[in-house]
Amino acid sequence: MKLKSLISMLLLAAFATGAWAQQNHVTTPAESKELNTDAYVKLLRSDLKANKESVVKEAMQLDEKQQAAFWPIYQEYSNEQAKIYDEKLAIINDYADHFAEMTDAKADQLAQRVMSLDDRKMDLRKKYYERMKQVLPTVLVVRFFQIDNQLQMIADLQIAASLPIIEESAGK
Repeated sequence: MKLKSLISMLLLAAFATGAWAQQNHVTTPAESKELNTDAYVKLLRSDLKANKESVVKEAMQLDEKQQAAFWPIYQEYSNEQAKIYDEKLAIINDYADHFAEMTDAKADQLAQRVMSLDDRKMDLRKKYYERMKQVLPTVLVVRFFQIDNQLQMIADLQIAASLPIIEESAGK
């Protein structure tokens, strides 16, 4: 099936980038920030966005009437999602900026921002789940959110593989 091969390609690309980051061990926070920012921006703003739409189109199998109803809502959802991704990028940059001298207070602030962002992502999904249910059968709406969730997990895996693990600093 074409959908499985598209998802497999995206997953392979995610693992390849993660493996590259592991092999080319990043030793300084500046190098880490540069690698993470570049990987994240490339992932979310270029290939994945185009591939995501292809995967969604292939997996959804919508008729013409359903397409006419779905794609404008999808574009709005995607635009709102992009704003959340921008905030995620800001959190990653903040993490990279403070990685070498991480304090408990900064770690807590970053964790709170991430949890707040997770809540906003869920609120966005709920909002668009209800909107899509008004124009599509619920089974198709659930299919979309399954696909969207899988693609998001691929992106998150790639990002997580590139981020260095937080360590306790002497300065606290």
